[in-house]
Amino acid sequence: MTRAIEELTGTDLVNEEYDDVVDAVVVWFRDDDGDLADMPVDSTTLVEDGALIWLFTPKPGREGYVEPCDMQEAAVTAGLQQVGSVGAGTGWNGLGLATPSQAVAK
Repeated sequence: MTRAIEELTGTDLVNEEYDDVVDAVVVWFRDDDGDLADMPVDSTTLVEDGALIWLFTPKPGREGYVEPCDMQEAAVTAGLQQVGSVGAGTGWNGLGLATPSQAVAK
C-alpha cells in the first residue's frame, strides 16, 4: 500500500522520525503495537491544518484486530473525530480522523 500511496501522490512517504509538518498521516496499527492512545495524540503535532490522520487496522478475524471502541477512545483522547472510513484490500480497514474544526470543514 505504501508504494500505491507514493505513486498516487507523487511524493515519498516519511517515517515517524521526520521532524517537519506533513500533509497527512497514515498509520498501520495492530493490537500488539503498543498504546493506541499515543498514536493519534502524537500525530496531531505533525499535521498541517486541515490534514487528516488515517488509521489502518486489521479487519475483524485477522491477527492484530483492534476493537472499534478502542479506536474511538484513542480518537477522543486526542481530540479527534471520525470523518470517514475505507476498506483497504482484503485485510485492512481505514479510519479517517480530524480535529473537530477540520471535521466541520470537510
